[in-house]
Order: sequence, then structure tokens, then C-alpha cells
Amino acid sequence: MPDLLLELFSEEIPARMQAQAAETLKKLVTDALVERGLLYEGAKAFVTPRRLALAVHGLPGKQADQHEEKKGPRVGAPDAALAGFLKAAGLSSIEEAKVQSDPKKGDFYVAHIHRAGRSTPEVIAEIMPQIIRHFPWPKSMRWGTGSLRWVRPLHSIVCTFGAEGDEPEVVSFEVEGIVSSNVTYGHRFMAPQAITVKRLDDWMAQLEAARVVVDRDRRKDIILNDAKDLALAAGLELVEDAGLLEEVAGLVEWPVVLMGEFEERFLDIPDEVIRATIRANQKCFVLNDPKTGRLANRFILISNLLAHDGGKAIVDGNGRVIRARLSDAKFFWDTDRANGLEKHLPKFAHITFHEKLGSQQARIERIRQLAVALAPQVGASPALAEEAALICKADLLTEVVGEFPELQGLMGRYYAAGEGMAAEVAAACEEHYKPQGPTDIVPAAPVSISVALADKIDTLVGFWAIDEKPTGSKDPYALRRAALGVIRIILENGLRVRLGEVIAAAAKSEAIPASAPEGWQDDLLSFFADRLKGHLRERGARHDLVDAVFALEGQDDLLLVVRRVEALAAFLSSEDGKNLLAGYRRAVNILRIEEKKDGKPYAGPTNATLLKLAEEEKLASAIEDVKARVARAVAAEDFAAAMTALADLRAPVDAFFEAVTVNAPEPELRENRLKLLDEIRAATRGIADFDRIEG
Repeated sequence: MPDLLLELFSEEIPARMQAQAAETLKKLVTDALVERGLLYEGAKAFVTPRRLALAVHGLPGKQADQHEEKKGPRVGAPDAALAGFLKAAGLSSIEEAKVQSDPKKGDFYVAHIHRAGRSTPEVIAEIMPQIIRHFPWPKSMRWGTGSLRWVRPLHSIVCTFGAEGDEPEVVSFEVEGIVSSNVTYGHRFMAPQAITVKRLDDWMAQLEAARVVVDRDRRKDIILNDAKDLALAAGLELVEDAGLLEEVAGLVEWPVVLMGEFEERFLDIPDEVIRATIRANQKCFVLNDPKTGRLANRFILISNLLAHDGGKAIVDGNGRVIRARLSDAKFFWDTDRANGLEKHLPKFAHITFHEKLGSQQARIERIRQLAVALAPQVGASPALAEEAALICKADLLTEVVGEFPELQGLMGRYYAAGEGMAAEVAAACEEHYKPQGPTDIVPAAPVSISVALADKIDTLVGFWAIDEKPTGSKDPYALRRAALGVIRIILENGLRVRLGEVIAAAAKSEAIPASAPEGWQDDLLSFFADRLKGHLRERGARHDLVDAVFALEGQDDLLLVVRRVEALAAFLSSEDGKNLLAGYRRAVNILRIEEKKDGKPYAGPTNATLLKLAEEEKLASAIEDVKARVARAVAAEDFAAAMTALADLRAPVDAFFEAVTVNAPEPELRENRLKLLDEIRAATRGIADFDRIEG
């Protein structure tokens, strides 16, 4: 079956737009083909700095013919109705229609319409100009006097269609004076001549010969493998960087990997600063020296040119820029160390954190107070937690972080350590921002934990108090991430923290406005519950069990909530658990029906003198015993024992429903038995709200 080859050749496409543009082109073209009945076997998009291309395999040569039967008006209908039918059916006269009979409606006209399928090249020529004209680039431009908008000036269009072994035809169309053809161009500098191409294999082979690797993934493989080989030959290791690899693969059509070096004196700068400087300014990789465990004074650059001098001039040029930027970085590093962190603290008084929540200095003071309060609960020294909280944000005003914001926290650790502060304080400067996402590590050191929790909880409390909560997909202050960070820190460190008490303590701050929404603290706890449900669901836990546990009053100890959920899940997966849940639901359903009918609730305890049958006496006795055992087990935080106690209700509940008629004719007896059903509900409430358990 025939294949389509499309190439849009332009000036350089920004690397950040290339991957998405390739996928967008593939989707737009293939969707348009399918909509017109042209199904295909496969499609692959290609992108280089100067071309966006697509190959679609296994297309039919033409659309299938269409046959349609169109029902018209009855015989003898008014002329206007007949004229409308003829126009809609594409008939020139009513004689071209056939007459069919219907036992109920009589005779009516029917048009049998046959539409011959168009050739695939004709369909392609129709759809491509519209796709090109309306291509959704994030940013686009016009050039010359035309109206076409493209990411960069578009120079030529290749569009061919044909089966393997045949001479493909050029699908002819025109966009803004650019007429499609079978001519493309090679590498801008090494092979800029025109190239006549046929189909995909020929296009790829000829461009390869013209120093263009059209497959983005192959360019990435070449860069990575050649860089590793070059590093190995020098006795070094490449510091891999997936984001940088993705970017440089979009900057070159013919990747040439070269190695350069800079002066060893720059190795006095922290490795992360060297790497950020070289990456940001020259898009170069850095190398690690396995002998020292630190960076080597070398770098890997990716050229788009196979130079006659082996790349010496290119390496020298990049080296000059890198040395200049490293000189700046060293100046920043030396200046910051000379100034010290504490020098920056007064400046925070003049920096607004949020117009409704005061300055950064006020926020740091809130974090300090909260960190000191949390320290004993997480095993941290209050004095060290206080010191870390006061200094943890200071690196935000340093020269290095001003140049490279992504190094915030890390530089604080370097500066704090360099000033002789305690190792725990230095670590907290970096780790209090963590975790930044679901895959980021969680701080494990007690001082880091206290400051990290204080930082995140202060943020959540502040924005909840001023009613700036996340809405839908909008979360400008990353409050969902902060809440998940609190949850992960608590759970992964096995911490016993009462969130309700911590929120209440944070709410006493002067920054909390008197106009805070009513019930905002409870709402914030509910937000934590929702985040916990999502976190546990990703790990296979049932969200309804989290709901059931959180529904009990005072359940703000996340670690205990999780332990309850785990114990409850194990219990409900057993036969005793399943049967008790069924009995519970039967009891609650009867209660609800009768309470609605009578217009009043039925709440225990029962009257022992009205327990007439052995089964209801045994159930009442079992409930009292189970409630006491559950209470003792929960107080001891032995949730497995609590579930074992709850399991002992199964047999008496089953026996009760087998032998006892709840809605007895005697009013007093009926009311007592309904109260006994409520006692079943009360017994389970020691563990969770069983009403919220699904399925």
C-alpha cells in the first residue's frame, strides 16, 4: 500500500518546541485522514532544528466509494418539498428517484446516491494547507508580506505519495507561495544543496549522506554514547542529564561530541554551581573524576559541525565563555562566603511574602516558633531547630542563588557549613524544602523534619486563613504539594504528630486575620484527609476506608489513621469481616427505615429487662464485651486486637437476625430491639464509621 512523506523545512525551530510539534503534526494529519475514511497502518513523526516531518504508512490509494439511500417526500407532495429533496440528494429531476411503497404512509420517493471516492493525493492536497496555516505553535511569527504564521520562516514543503517500488507522485498544493515538491535540503553548512527525495527510506538515507540525522532519538543516542566514550578515554565519567540531552538533541542536525577544559582553580566552587553555570550558559555536560568523587575541570560540548581542525576552534570558543561565566560564579561564591548568611536576615523585613500575610521576616518568625514547638515531637533539639529555622531562607538573598534559583537550599547548606554551624542546621537549610514532588526524597534528620514541617504547615495555615485555597486545577501556591509533603514526612518517618493541635498552634499567629473563614481549620484537616486518600490510593489502599477512619472525631494523627486503615482492610478481607459488614448494613438499613417512619432516632443503651429471647440477650452481652475490648485495644494502639474483638460480634449478630423479629407488635419491645441495632453501630464506631465503607 502507498505511503505519505511530508516535510516542512524552515529556519531553526526552538528545541523546547520540537517534540510537541512532532506529535501535534502526527495527530493533526492522521486524524484528518481517518475522518475522511483513509485508514493507515502506522505513522511516525520526525523533527530536527530545521525540519518537521511525518511518514504515514499503508494508506489506500483512494477513498472507498459511498452508497447512500435518501428518503424523500411522498408522491404528490408540494413542489417546494420536491425541489428541496432534489437539491439535497443532488438529483436534476424527480425521474432520477425511485418510488417505494409503505403500507402505512403510501408511496414516497427514494434517491440512491453514489459518490465515487476521491484519490488519496487529492484528499491530502485538500487537508494540508489548512493544517499548516492553523498549526498550533506556542509562539509563531509572520515574515515578508505574507499572512502565514509559522514558528520560523517556512522555506519549502516536501509531499510525496506512492507505493514501494513505484515512482511516488508529488502531492501538489500551495501555502503562501510555497509550492509542495520532492526537493529538500541538507545540513545548513556541510551540505546545503538541494536534494530530490522519493519516500521515507530514501529521504532518511539522502539526508544522512547530507549530514542530517532526522531521528531525534538516534541523535540523542549518538550524543550520549559518544560523550560516554570520550569521558571513558579520559578516565572520567559523564554526569548524565536527561533534560540537557533532550535540549541539545534539538540544537543539532549532525551531532559532533567534543571535550574542552577549564582551569583547576574553578574547582573551588561547589560542583552544583559549576554544573549549573556550564549547563545554563553553554548547554554543556560536566564530567566526574572517579578518583576524587568531584567534578573534573573538563566539559563535553555538542557541535553541529564537523570542523576541519577537529573542532579546536569550537572548543576554544566555548572554553572562553565558560571560563568567563565561571569567573562570575567564583566571584559570587567568594562574595557570599565573605558576607555570611546572617547579614541577609534584616533584609527580609522589607520583602513581602504575601500582602495579607506580611513580610518574609514575619513568616520566618512563624516558622521558628512552629519548628521549636514541633522539635520535641520529632526528636529534634529545640535550640538547633530554632537556629535552622532562622537561617534556612537566608540563601535566597545570596548572589549565587540570585543567579541560579534552582540551587536554593543547597547553597544555604554550603554557606552554613562554611560558617561552622552545626551539621544538623546546615542540612536543614537544604532539606526543609523537601520533598518537592512525589519522587523526591523525604528529610529524615530530626532538625530538618521540624523545619520542613513548620515551613509547609505555616504556608498551608496562612493561605487557608486568607481563603486562598486551591480551586480545581489551579494551585498557584503549590498547596497540594505542601500537604503531600507533610503527609510523606510524617508517614515515612513514623512520626506521631497531632495535626489538629499543630494547626491550632499555628493559627494563633498575629498574621492570621480576624476575618478568617469560619471552620477553616476543620476544612484544612479535610484537605489533608483528601491528600492522604490520594497518597494511599496510589499505594493500593481503599479511599473509603480512609474516609471511614477520618470520620471519627479527633483523627488527626496520620500515622495512626494509616495503621487503622491497614488493620481495617485486613479485617474486611476476612470472612468474619465481610459477614459482620453485611450484618451491620442490615441493622443500619432497618434503623434508618424505622427512624424515618417514626420521625425520631433510636439510640442505645437497651433495657435489659426487655430482652426476651436468648439471641438478643447474647447479642447485648457480646456488644458490651466487644465495646470494652475495642476501647482497651484502641487505647493501646493495638488495632489488630481491636479487629479481633470486633470479629466476635459476627456470630451473635447472625444469630440475632436469624431468630429475632425486630419490628415486634409490642411498642416497648420493638423500640428496645431498634436500640440494640444502634448498639451494633456504636460498637463498630470504636474503630471506624462503617457507614462510609463501600462494597
